[in-house]
Amino acid sequence: MKAWAFVIDNSLLLVAGAISALAWANVDPASYEAFAHGPVHFATNDIGMVFFFALAAKEIIEARLPGGPLASTREAAVPLIAAAGGMAGPALVYVALAYALGRPELYRGWAVPCATDIAFSYMAARLVFPAKHPAIPFLLLLAIADDALGLIILALFYPTGPLSITAFAAFMIPAIGLSYWLKKLRTRSFWPYLVVGGGLSWCAMHFGGLHPALGLVPVMPFMPHGTRDLGLFDRRQHELPDTMNRFEHFFKVPVQFILFFFGLVNAGVPLGGIGSGTWIVVAALLVGKPVGILTFTLVSIRAGLRAPGGLTTVHTLVVGVTAGIGFTVALFFATAAFPPGSVLDEVKMGALLSFIAAPCAILLGRAVGLRPRPIPYP
Repeated sequence: MKAWAFVIDNSLLLVAGAISALAWANVDPASYEAFAHGPVHFATNDIGMVFFFALAAKEIIEARLPGGPLASTREAAVPLIAAAGGMAGPALVYVALAYALGRPELYRGWAVPCATDIAFSYMAARLVFPAKHPAIPFLLLLAIADDALGLIILALFYPTGPLSITAFAAFMIPAIGLSYWLKKLRTRSFWPYLVVGGGLSWCAMHFGGLHPALGLVPVMPFMPHGTRDLGLFDRRQHELPDTMNRFEHFFKVPVQFILFFFGLVNAGVPLGGIGSGTWIVVAALLVGKPVGILTFTLVSIRAGLRAPGGLTTVHTLVVGVTAGIGFTVALFFATAAFPPGSVLDEVKMGALLSFIAAPCAILLGRAVGLRPRPIPYP
């Protein structure tokens, strides 16, 4: 069971799907293209990923509760500012390199290297930092804030079609109204929120021109939830009886299988598809991300804010490199930004190669004297 829990908590089914897609796309490209651009693509990216982003929204909501990393704006200020740097830095590097290399068609993908994959970055951080090191919660808070900003970017900059405020309002107003009504009735089952509020919200996104994968995000705040946050990876969360935690407990494993299909549908890139766009994404993540995080952290400290005790400048740089693993959200942004073709293949390969950040962070950590003790998996 510990092995299965490790697979689930670290999204290794997503890795399995991505590896399978790479192999399939290079062994039999024709059949892979028929599969990846068929009905499975819509079912996975526009419907299945609704639950992935819903769980991301849950973590953001709970992080604002007492005991959560976002409960105190003063305490969370430095990593929140660092998260902004971790998005601005790679976006600037990406656009600058695209301009320098004469690739204006890549500009639309500026948000691809802004992403930080929470699960994979956390797994890497456990291999870099000692247990209880302040860099680990700092990284988790940064990644949560990164996800929140990512949802806003996805909604604002990557519409799926012409925006229709009328269609959006026609479905979203009743979605919010009914979700609020369910909350006032103290409805404990998550199914009415999911089917009624979520169904209307998904239609609002779909017909309004926004990405329907965000369909459950506006509904999640109305689900009854706990009064305190126990922590992102605290297993006691599964024992809490509130509606939002029962929603997560029910969908946690199904979401990992959805991520398997997400990797299988989106990560199949011919190895010949590697191009300058690939290396632009990799450079933006491996250089822009740590530089942005370190710069904004130092500026915030100079302005009078305080970083967590024991987090040095060098350790902050290591955090920045660890946060360079974009993967899941980077892949999603790539598919939202570009139509199928060579440009998308280049950018997706860059998102996949962001795994290079993990060994880079481990090597840098060893070089600066970080020696983590083995952490028993819960």
